[in-house]
Amino acid sequence: MIVFRDPAEVPADFGRTVAAIGKFDGVHSGHRAVFERARQDAARIGAKTVAVTFDRNPLSVLRPDRCPDDLVSVQRKIELLSECGLDAVLVLTFDERLAARTAEDFVASILVDALHVATVLVGRDFRFGRGGSGTPALLAEQGARYGFTVDEIEDVFLEGTDRRASSSWVRELLAAGDVTLAGAVLARPASVRGEVVHGLKRGRELGFPTANLPALLDEMVPADGVYAGRLVDHTTGIAHPAAISVGTNPTFDDVPQRQVEAHAIDRPGLDLYGHDVTVEFWHRLRGMTAFDSMQALIDGIASDVVQARALLGVPDPADSHAE
Repeated sequence: MIVFRDPAEVPADFGRTVAAIGKFDGVHSGHRAVFERARQDAARIGAKTVAVTFDRNPLSVLRPDRCPDDLVSVQRKIELLSECGLDAVLVLTFDERLAARTAEDFVASILVDALHVATVLVGRDFRFGRGGSGTPALLAEQGARYGFTVDEIEDVFLEGTDRRASSSWVRELLAAGDVTLAGAVLARPASVRGEVVHGLKRGRELGFPTANLPALLDEMVPADGVYAGRLVDHTTGIAHPAAISVGTNPTFDDVPQRQVEAHAIDRPGLDLYGHDVTVEFWHRLRGMTAFDSMQALIDGIASDVVQARALLGVPDPADSHAE
């Protein structure tokens, strides 16, 4: 997938495009339905598919007091978009200058002149241009003028629920620690990515070494607690089943910031320092607990690992030895 950071970077001979426009924070199942429709539209007319998105949430400029935390970083968003089978993504810098552009100018200069759109895909609540004056109806009017069509995508509802897939719902679920339902809305496991750093090495002392991510991540981390999931090592390409802790370690009360620690099950000697990893959250085991003794903590972690094994389908080596 080609990444453009400015409309001027799109080659003049790039060809006709089908463009989907949105923030696409988290690239959830609703977004993926839009991209699937874009691929279908593009295949019919022999065009390329492009996602038009922004380098930050527009609310961070327009209404910073109302701007929610990002689910994923811009770089992670680009990576997720690349998995959706798109030909290109145009990442627009959302600053005061872009916010001041009229909807008509946005259409003419970006969609028509730069991308040569044949079809534009948007959600029903999509707004763009100065003051949010751009609507799907205005896009349709501009399409009649410039020769493109507008495909207004219906909301996607998760099976068995009455809520549409949305980034705000994913935020609610992560804040509540419901990573299983969040993963269903996302159509992928809830996750965070970062480089493994040195911690206090307390897990190793307790017999459960962990890979620690930096305390400050630019992705939304689930609620404090213990989870079962995977530790994906991008340096080696190996995914390890894991028991994961999120929080400040209340038993010792000496960790000032929330951190993500992942224990790779059955890999006690694993050295991941400096490795680029993704921690995937599949199931929530429990909330964060302050234990009243070191032995109680060790027993608690051991119980967490047993539960994680069961949920992840990881056999216990001790069972095979017993046979």
